[in-house]
Amino acid sequence: MKSISTIIIGAGQAGLAMSYCLQQRAEPHVLLERGKVANSWASERWDSLRLLTPNWQSRLPGCAYSGSNPDGFMDMAGVVRFLGGYAAAIAAPVEEQTSVTSISRLGDGYRVMTNKGIWACRNLVLASGACNRAHVPACAAALPEHITQLSPLDYRNPSQLRAGGVLVVGASATGVQLASEIRAAGHPVTLAAGQHIRMPRHYRGRDIQWWMEQSGLLATTTREIDDLARARAVPSLQLVGDGTAQFLDLNALQRAGVDVVGRLADIRAGETLFSGGLANAAMLSDLKMNRALEAFDIWAEQAGIDGLASPERFPATEIPPCPTLRLDLAKGQISTVIWATGFRPDFSWLHVSVFDRKGRLAHRDGRVAPSLYVLGLPFLRTRKSSLIDGVGADAAALADHLVQSTGRQAA
Repeated sequence: MKSISTIIIGAGQAGLAMSYCLQQRAEPHVLLERGKVANSWASERWDSLRLLTPNWQSRLPGCAYSGSNPDGFMDMAGVVRFLGGYAAAIAAPVEEQTSVTSISRLGDGYRVMTNKGIWACRNLVLASGACNRAHVPACAAALPEHITQLSPLDYRNPSQLRAGGVLVVGASATGVQLASEIRAAGHPVTLAAGQHIRMPRHYRGRDIQWWMEQSGLLATTTREIDDLARARAVPSLQLVGDGTAQFLDLNALQRAGVDVVGRLADIRAGETLFSGGLANAAMLSDLKMNRALEAFDIWAEQAGIDGLASPERFPATEIPPCPTLRLDLAKGQISTVIWATGFRPDFSWLHVSVFDRKGRLAHRDGRVAPSLYVLGLPFLRTRKSSLIDGVGADAAALADHLVQSTGRQAA
């Protein structure tokens, strides 16, 4: 059995940020990574995906984007190079191709079992990511066998799809991007849209992420939120990593020929049943967008920001007069269903009593239990916790807590 003070599970942006912060505090540690550095970015994303944050927002502790295109958006190969370069620059002690199979208590610390042996540690940091498993609703089991089912973790590009129509379930960032790409490839596409958040890519001449950062929205802390569970479940914005695309919303998709329907309510007797609440969902989405833009305008005026274009508002989301409520799957209109219904972390190997009644990891600002921490989850400490740019501050705070709890002072 190998022994070390701290083990970090995962060598993506969260694990690497934590490694940097622990190095700065002279805390011995190792990162256990099931694949290679940035494994999920390299092997579990579709081919055309780009970050939704501009390159200038790709920042990690001690490192910032320094390329020639700060307003561009990294593709997955670029993200892998960025994180790989960061790992090399900080000499992160990564044990690659090391899969964790079980974690249990061992005295005041933890026993970590892997495919390459057993480790013991005093402190444990879970940085394995928030998107390990696709969330697929239970009604998926009722789909006829002739229909192919894919999650965004399985999908790579339209060439892998069978001929015929595609039903994309979910209208957040993932769903609208896949619906757009698959429709452009010539497939008939139906998009089932439930709760979603419409937002322009840029506003008054600045990227929407600039507004969210500069206004302080991304820095909102857990202490400023009344309903934290709801905040952590907010859908991702309907955006695409393309500075030339003002919107990738329901209007843009309908103009491209996508049939937009309401939330998938059930699959019964060979039929998909869609909610009749599409118009209400779209109205609420427009309301949230306009409230956000108004708040940005107020902030910009109070802060005296110069050089901005005039405030603008956008046409409301258009809804079909009679949205489809039922789709007979026996008629062959749909050959593939893609479940763009969200993701979940995977802590199935963590055999410690730290989960709530819904099976979610319980934590307070990333502190799970004595000497047990988590990084990279949505709204961990602030609204930007799950972004590359957000893990650094979280890692620093948790590293301080870890070192002080171990009985040493930060260097």
